[in-house]
Amino acid sequence: MPEIIQAGVWGLVAGSALLLGAVIGYGVRVPQWLVASVMAFGAGVLLSAVSFELVAEAYDEAGLAPAAIGTVGGALAYTGGNAWLARRGARHRKRSGRGRQPSESEEGGSGLALALGALLDGVPESAVIGVSLLKGGAVSVATVAAVFISNVPEGLSSSAGMRRAGRGKAYVFGVWGVIALASTVAAVLGYAVVGGMSTAVVAAVTAVAAGAILAMIADTMIPEAFENAHLAIGLITVCGFLVSFALSHA
Repeated sequence: MPEIIQAGVWGLVAGSALLLGAVIGYGVRVPQWLVASVMAFGAGVLLSAVSFELVAEAYDEAGLAPAAIGTVGGALAYTGGNAWLARRGARHRKRSGRGRQPSESEEGGSGLALALGALLDGVPESAVIGVSLLKGGAVSVATVAAVFISNVPEGLSSSAGMRRAGRGKAYVFGVWGVIALASTVAAVLGYAVVGGMSTAVVAAVTAVAAGAILAMIADTMIPEAFENAHLAIGLITVCGFLVSFALSHA
């Protein structure tokens, strides 16, 4: 199978986890402590993937400066986009609790902002799947697994919050369906656009994605994980970290 098609297939596989999480979050009354637990696990998975699959790879390929500059640049870009969306009703887009996400009647245009926020969160994760194909011609199983595992709680928590804000099935599943397709496109572009660039540029792009993902974890996943914190939250986060670490060293 051509590598560019592989990129799209794996991007779609990872993105489809958002739909899986949305089905659970919208259709099942999941207890808040369980939402917090799965979000903590997903945060741990992504933290490990960013550390060992992205930042470490960027450092190995191009050294400290491109890795550091790219990571900070990615975090700045994400934070800027997130700040713009927050003012339009998407600040708590991954929160599942009642009253966290505004309804359209409470804040006009928040539905579009939530959808754009989901896109902002999902694109960097998917792009690195395509970039990973550039290293040896095979996709990084650890990266795909980490994105897939973390996407389930992201879709679950956000969709539960959307339901509590009064948003209908067509909106919820339409949003996540579009994001799943966007994940496919992002993975293809990650492979096609970055493929012809120098090693230093590839490393910098990888680091940019890492910075954006790290900022996303801190801004959207960790707050939900610890909103209804119980004593096992830290342990669950560590378990997610170790699962991803084991996959990256298998």
